[in-house]
Amino acid sequence: MGTKRSTVQKQQRPAKGAAKPVSASRSEMVEAVLPNDANVVGYILGGRVMHLIDIAAALAAHRHSNSMVVTASVDYLDFRNPIRVGEWIVLKSSVNRVFRSSMEVGVKVFSENVLTGERKHTSSAYLTFVAIDAEGRPHSVPALILETAEDRRRYRQAAGRRKIRLAHQHREKLRPAR
Repeated sequence: MGTKRSTVQKQQRPAKGAAKPVSASRSEMVEAVLPNDANVVGYILGGRVMHLIDIAAALAAHRHSNSMVVTASVDYLDFRNPIRVGEWIVLKSSVNRVFRSSMEVGVKVFSENVLTGERKHTSSAYLTFVAIDAEGRPHSVPALILETAEDRRRYRQAAGRRKIRLAHQHREKLRPAR
């Protein structure tokens, strides 16, 4: 029955401002890694991966908020495995938690061998987006409906990451200018 409910919600766009399920924001991007994306040893450039992470996260944020969004922050990012020229880069994103006008979006990045189908986890990132109106002012976003145990785990963990982000922002504001 839960599967049927999710399918119906995916097909019907909720009213503006109505709560939306995590599944409504899920996005996946796939691109071929070409030589112009690579460094001199044949791996995708880290900056290119970061660019694609930002785009994948924005897709999920736009889908959830049905509005324009801007990137407010990107949490720690590391590169676990390289992605070679000729492989695909696969980016999966979804909204983890909604606050008033901001959303935490998680992105998981994989390399995929086009011949064998083997996937390797290469990076993960958490980004914060703020929904804005036509004048660039923040506005509230729909609540998030958690559908799975995984959604609930990510929702809980997002609260801890937000606490760290806000503490860091507060510390920066207290530092004297140089």
